[in-house]
Amino acid sequence: MEFGRESEAEWDFAGPVDAGPLGATIIGYRDTGGAGLDLRVAGTAAVTVVIEFGGRDVIVDDTNGQRHLGAFVVGLPVDALRVRAERAACVEIRMSPIQAYSLLGIAPGDLGRSVVALDDLWGERAQRLRAQLASAQTWEERFALTKSFLAHGERLRRTPDPEVLAGWNRILGSHGQVKVGALAESVGWSHKRLWARFESQIGLTPKRAAMLVRFRHAAGGLLAGRPAAEVAVECGYTDQAHLSRDVSIFAGQTPGALAAHYMPAIARQRHQVWGRFFQYPAGAPAR
Repeated sequence: MEFGRESEAEWDFAGPVDAGPLGATIIGYRDTGGAGLDLRVAGTAAVTVVIEFGGRDVIVDDTNGQRHLGAFVVGLPVDALRVRAERAACVEIRMSPIQAYSLLGIAPGDLGRSVVALDDLWGERAQRLRAQLASAQTWEERFALTKSFLAHGERLRRTPDPEVLAGWNRILGSHGQVKVGALAESVGWSHKRLWARFESQIGLTPKRAAMLVRFRHAAGGLLAGRPAAEVAVECGYTDQAHLSRDVSIFAGQTPGALAAHYMPAIARQRHQVWGRFFQYPAGAPAR
């Protein structure tokens, strides 16, 4: 989820495109007005890959400081970060943590709490893809290149335990309103076992995963202009102060600031697209 400020720049936006059995969804966007990109990116319940193909690096400010990257991946435990670019031209891929291992070659939990340069995961393959995307003339070509790249790089599928998958889907289905004890009981595991397997295979503990998914649901209400008190009740927070704490954890903002700084152009389009992403079962591709 993204928020920030933007002038009336024009954006060329394409997608979403389903990557088929790979279980990923792809969008593309280019800044054609020259205002530049300045996003504050809050926590989201998906693994995200961003590839800039316009010849300019993206400036990322996260817990590791400031870096200039041509492409990067963000795992689930990411803290709020800032992404900036001049004349941004990007392909963005999102996938649930269930598909991330086979597509990225790394378990979501191993991505850590900060942005990882895609070159560190894919090496020269990432550089070649970036060059191919730059040479392509249409979004259809760029999406086809991206899907082909993902298909050829896919590793032998390693899926989470069925109990972890069931727990993740229950968290998504309840918008994060589920107790860890009830979750463990529903899959027939002890609290300790579920906690350890979830963290290693999803990248978050069950409690943190539920907090993140609930925040994502609450943020949608705040960005729609609904009162924070109303959103807090609907999303199962004990009170408005509880909601404010979670918004601060995942977005580094107060609920009021989150809504006030929402970007009206490209971020609105991206929020609408990715908002649908979280309605799909984690074990199935988005359609």
